[in-house]
Amino acid sequence: MKRALQVLLGVGLFGSAFSGVLSYRELFMETAATCPAPGASGTVFGYPACVYGFFMFLLVSVVAALGLSGQEARSSRGGKGHGLYPPMPMLTPKR
Repeated sequence: MKRALQVLLGVGLFGSAFSGVLSYRELFMETAATCPAPGASGTVFGYPACVYGFFMFLLVSVVAALGLSGQEARSSRGGKGHGLYPPMPMLTPKR
């Protein structure tokens, strides 16, 4: 589970950086003057699609980071399992 969250965090950070650069270029560089009008193809509610991609990748990064920090907190307490209940002792059958 930890490895999957690490991979998701990496993908989320890479996606946030990539779509962030595209969003910055679309909104603040010279291409901003030539952006299509709201409602034109390539826009979602008047903004380029990369803006929404940035926020979605940012959300993935935050959720993965919170999942990793929650796992670290559980492992530092020494508990196993999902962290809601203490681990059950192993019972050995009587012979």
